[in-house]
Formats: sequence, structure tokens, C-alpha cells
Amino acid sequence: MMPMLGQQALVSIVVHLAFIAVTWWTLQGVRLEAMIKPNRVFQGRLLYILLTIAIGSTVANFFLDYLSWSTQLPFLFRGE
Repeated sequence: MMPMLGQQALVSIVVHLAFIAVTWWTLQGVRLEAMIKPNRVFQGRLLYILLTIAIGSTVANFFLDYLSWSTQLPFLFRGE
């Protein structure tokens, strides 16, 4: 039981980091500078970081939930 929890934790960490990295890469193609006031570089960078974490974590949670549900789905049809 404990090794399985460790594996789930490792998979969750890797998936979250991967989706955060993909989100960061994707947001680099968006021009948010047009919405940021001049001379507010720090706030602009912080906005990129917070958006990346929020979007990446949301997508990672969706992916992990979907994976969990798809592995539990066979129990619905198991006759006992």
C-alpha cells in the first residue's frame, strides 16, 4: 500500500511540473505586455508565473482525475 502511495505522489509531481512547463511555454506566445502598465516589469513577470501555475495545476488536476476515473471505470461493470 505504501509503495503505491509513493508512486502516485511521484506521478502527480511529474505531471504537475510537466503541465506547468507546457503552460509556461504556451504563455510565452501571448503578448501580455500590452495589458501591463509601463515600468511594471516585476508585476508582469509575476503575472506570468501566477497564470502559469494556475492554468498548469488546473490542467494537471483534470488529467490526473481523468486518469483515476478511467482506471476505476471497470469496477462499474464488474459483476459480483
